Amino acid sequence: MQDSNSALLIDIRSLVQHRMIPLEPQFLRHGFRATLPALRAIRDVVKASGWWAPYLPREAGGMGLSLTHFAEVSEQLGRTPLGHYAFNCQAPDVGNLELLLAHGSPEQKGEFFEPLARGETRSCFAMTEPGRAGSNPTWLDATAIRDGDHYVINGRKWFTSSAEGAAFAIVMAVTNAAAPIHQRASMFIVPAGTAGYSVVRNIKVMGEAGEDWASHAETLFEDCRVPASARIGEEGAGFSLAQERLGPGRIHHCMRWIGICSRALELMGRRALSRELAPGQALASQQTVQHWIADSYAEIEAARLLVLDAARSVELRGQRAARVKISAIKYFTAGVLQRVLDRAIQVHGAMGLTDETPLAYWFAHERGARIYDGADESHKNVVARDVLRSLQ
Repeated sequence: MQDSNSALLIDIRSLVQHRMIPLEPQFLRHGFRATLPALRAIRDVVKASGWWAPYLPREAGGMGLSLTHFAEVSEQLGRTPLGHYAFNCQAPDVGNLELLLAHGSPEQKGEFFEPLARGETRSCFAMTEPGRAGSNPTWLDATAIRDGDHYVINGRKWFTSSAEGAAFAIVMAVTNAAAPIHQRASMFIVPAGTAGYSVVRNIKVMGEAGEDWASHAETLFEDCRVPASARIGEEGAGFSLAQERLGPGRIHHCMRWIGICSRALELMGRRALSRELAPGQALASQQTVQHWIADSYAEIEAARLLVLDAARSVELRGQRAARVKISAIKYFTAGVLQRVLDRAIQVHGAMGLTDETPLAYWFAHERGARIYDGADESHKNVVARDVLRSLQ
C-alpha cells in the first residue's frame, strides 16, 4: 500500500477511535435518532477532510478510490456500527448509488442520485419477499404491469433495510412472467409518498425493531402507479442489475465484517488481560482463552487477504470472472465474523450480553451475514461447482 493510502487509513482510524466510538453507548442505549445530531457533526468533519463517499468518483462528489482501497477504508469504518454512515457509504445507499450512477437516466441522476450522493437523502432497496426464497431472486411475487406510459406495482417486500425515513425505494418486480427466467424482472424508483407505497412496520431483528437508517422494514405496494421513466435500465434487466449491485456489495460487507472482527479481537484481548479469575490470576492466563485469541487472529488475517484478493480480481478481470472468489469470501468471512464475536462475548462473560460493549449488538444484527446477499449454502454451491468443473 502506498504511503498516501497508509496515511489516509491512519487518519480515518483516528477519527473512528476518538469521535465515533465514544458515541456507541448513546447509540446502543438510546437508538440511532438520539445519536444523529452528533453523527451529522462528524459528517461535516468527513466532508471538510475530503473523505466523503470514498467509493464514488470525484466528479460525482466522492474520493474516487479503487475498490481495493475502498475495501481497506471500509475495514476501518467497520470498527464501529456508525462508521459507514458517517462517511456516506452505508448500505443500502452505497449499492443504490452505484446502480444509479451506472444505469440511471440523466433525470434519475438529477432527482435521486445527486441528493443521495450529497447525503441529503437516504434510500432503500426492496427485493426480498416473505413468500419467496431470498436465495432465488428470479422467483418473485411482486409484479409491475405496464399500463400505457406507467407501471402499476403490486407486491409485499420485507427486510427493506432503512426504509423508515428513506426518500425513495428501488423496487424489483416481475414485468414479464413469460420471459426467460433471468429477464422477467425490472427495477423501479418509487419515491416516498407515492400512492400505494407504504412502510408497514419495522421488523424486529433478534427482538429489536430499530429506527431510521438502523432498521429493516416490511413494505407494501398496492396498485402503486409510477411513470415508465421510473424504470432503471431496460425492461427485464432487473436480475442482471441486482447481480451487478451485489458483487461489489459483498466485498463492502466482507471488509466491514473484518473491521468488526478486528475490534472484537481487541476487546477480547483487553478483557482477558484486565479480568481476574482470582487475585493475580488474569483471564488471559487460561490456555483456552489464548487459543481463542490465536484462532481469531489467524482467521481475521486469512479473511482479509481473501477479500482483498477478490477486490483486486474484480478490478483486473471484472465481476463475472471473479464471481467464485466473491462467493468464497462471502461465506468464509461471515463464518469468521460469527466465530470471533462468539469468542469475544464468551471472554466478556455476562458483560458481553449487555450494551456495555457493541459485541451483543453486532452478534444480534450480524448473524444475518450468513443469510443476506446469498446464504452460505448458495455460495458454497457456486465454489464447489467451479472446483468440480475444473477437475472434469
